[in-house]
Amino acid sequence: MTEILVQAGTEGAVPSVAERVVDHPAWPVLKEAVEEIRPWQSKDGSLDFAAEGAPSKAVAELAVDRVISAVEQLSPLLPHDAAYHRALVADLRRWADDGFQVPDFLDSLLAFQPAADRRDGLQHLVVFPMYTQNGNPDRNLEAVVLRMVWPEWLAELERTRYDNPLFCGITFEDFTAGYDTNSAVLFPETIAVREAPERFSWGGIFCDREAARFRRVTAAAVDILGLELPDDIRDMVGDQDRCQQAFVLWDMVHDRTHSHGDLPFDPFMIKQRQPFWMYGLEELRCDLTAFKEAVKLEAEGNRHGRDVQYAVLFDRMFRFPVTGDRTRNYDGLGGQLLFAYLHKHDVVRWTDNKLTIDWERAPQVTNQLCGEIEDLYRAGIDRPKLVHWFAAYDLVSTYLAPHPGSRWAKGPEALDTSLPPRKLVDEVLPDEFPLSMFYEALSKKLKNVIASTKGITASADAEKVAA
Repeated sequence: MTEILVQAGTEGAVPSVAERVVDHPAWPVLKEAVEEIRPWQSKDGSLDFAAEGAPSKAVAELAVDRVISAVEQLSPLLPHDAAYHRALVADLRRWADDGFQVPDFLDSLLAFQPAADRRDGLQHLVVFPMYTQNGNPDRNLEAVVLRMVWPEWLAELERTRYDNPLFCGITFEDFTAGYDTNSAVLFPETIAVREAPERFSWGGIFCDREAARFRRVTAAAVDILGLELPDDIRDMVGDQDRCQQAFVLWDMVHDRTHSHGDLPFDPFMIKQRQPFWMYGLEELRCDLTAFKEAVKLEAEGNRHGRDVQYAVLFDRMFRFPVTGDRTRNYDGLGGQLLFAYLHKHDVVRWTDNKLTIDWERAPQVTNQLCGEIEDLYRAGIDRPKLVHWFAAYDLVSTYLAPHPGSRWAKGPEALDTSLPPRKLVDEVLPDEFPLSMFYEALSKKLKNVIASTKGITASADAEKVAA
């Protein structure tokens, strides 16, 4: 994948093929300098020069100088990011001049506007002090080179059907240690700034990592469970590019769904204190909305529609329930609920140690679960918060057995309902809906495969398959 650039101010000039950032000699210098700085940083991103193993201020300044020099050498390859790189250099210099206190990169964050130019294949060099969601919780300096994924068919769907002007589908070129993790997103809210902007103007999801992880885990689960796949779905699971296309479409529809639909007046936002099954239902609602739209797209002849459906089903049923720990694991809960719902409605069967799926009925019944969650939301507008939480609990517990020690499972009479609803969240067990025996067994067989996907990229997965 290449990008064609014309030098600014040279109208009529012959376009040239841009050099890959990661092939430029300044990239390994930048990467090495960032990796040198990261261990010196505290959790908030500052440098404590009195800490054991800390460098002198002069040594830290030399490392930042190397970062700045490398950015300035690489920036001409990326004229669309020139304003961002200038602001980045200024933020790095100010951080050093201020004695490496808690970093503030608000100016460079505001200058970075990838959603304003979503050309397919466009490179970006990104350097920020940040935490990586599902990766490193500390605000360390990170450097990542990425490319935009924005094929014309996707751009047309966004223009005409799934308006999402902030969404960026992206792939990795290379990265520092914070992304050698399970993180598959680049979100502006993770970046260290003096104050949060009034609104964020972009959000990026690495569809190559999602697709590579999906392929590896799904292939293992299919083998373990003895599931026989239709030819077209087997071909999809074996095709990285096809899976990336499915994930970028899934992500685009999922992302916009958080603000679309019959939402209660108290919408499900991460910063609100609510029982974790509320987050689980919200994430599942967004995924099932993407599934529902994919069913429509398949009926209209869109070749990506069926792929999205089975990306959603397999990732949700095979990977989500057995990934991560059991403490308020809301994504795991959503995957458990989907499987249990399909099992109760005889779409999936576990018989003779073999999983079967009714491929013809799967779309209809999956959309049926989406409808039940949408009905819950629609009715939620007329309910007090605590009543709505109990209604959601009833929906989940219809298909998943609560922990036998749960107070919530015993109903309102087991709780002190005179307390504010947020206080009653403390009564929720860390694992309110434990894994079924099916998933306990599957977890033991899949855990090493899931662990092997840490830091995975499309190229790394291809190398492993080839080996």
